[in-house]
Amino acid sequence: MNWQRSIYDLNDKVRQAHPLIHHITNLVVTNVTANITLAAGAAPVMLGAIQDAAAMTKHAQALVLNCGTLSPDSVEAMLAAGQAANESNIPVVLDPVAVGTTPFRTEMILNTLRQVKCTVIRGNSSEMGFLAGKGDRPRGVDAAPDDHIDSAVLDRERSQLAIELAEKYSAVAAITGQRDYVSDGKRVARIDNGHPLLPTVTGTGCMATSVVAAWVAAAEDPFLATLGALAAYGVAAEIAANKANGPGTFQAHLFDAVYNLNAEQLKDKLKISVMEV
Repeated sequence: MNWQRSIYDLNDKVRQAHPLIHHITNLVVTNVTANITLAAGAAPVMLGAIQDAAAMTKHAQALVLNCGTLSPDSVEAMLAAGQAANESNIPVVLDPVAVGTTPFRTEMILNTLRQVKCTVIRGNSSEMGFLAGKGDRPRGVDAAPDDHIDSAVLDRERSQLAIELAEKYSAVAAITGQRDYVSDGKRVARIDNGHPLLPTVTGTGCMATSVVAAWVAAAEDPFLATLGALAAYGVAAEIAANKANGPGTFQAHLFDAVYNLNAEQLKDKLKISVMEV
């Protein structure tokens, strides 16, 4: 399969399809995730009330469940929306923000995974490691630093973690960080696109989740969609960083770069590798 060609085509397909993405998301990132969804070529809707959850989801082409600022009410809405999505074969993208940090948050996210069939689970290495039963509890929304780990060892560990999570949850697992790893249990990919300015802006991981949902909504293969979305987002971050003076201007340029992303830029900058498991 020509992965790069497929990614170029899917970038265009998302913009042509203009899918509706229902977000039940966190209070910190509602604005930026809505705007990055628009920039990616999709349409966001951000209804969090339990009374809206199931009905709105049935109008959407994908559902984002972002667990950043959980409450009993938001969890109830997520479950209703997720179950409605499953009934209608609508893809569900879960962002298990800070799972493992508190008992309430951890149980609510694990319960969501028990009750909702997720298409994609995207998190940082600490979150995903916790879901796999490996490593220490996360310290918050940020991944633990891994600068001290040999890159070859890290590559093997993250690839294996993605494979194990994909098999455990029968979903595409996406581990994002300095490098991104994506697996559906049969294939595993590494993405070397991105930029160090990404973690200096609150919400860039949540924004990546929204871009993934936009691509998954327009694709038949959620592995390809997740791989393509994260690689394209990483390319956009590189383009944005070249024009930015710091985190503030980087965020603005990131919206522009995602909005303007084209096949020529992807052809020039994509850094991906895909292996059969």
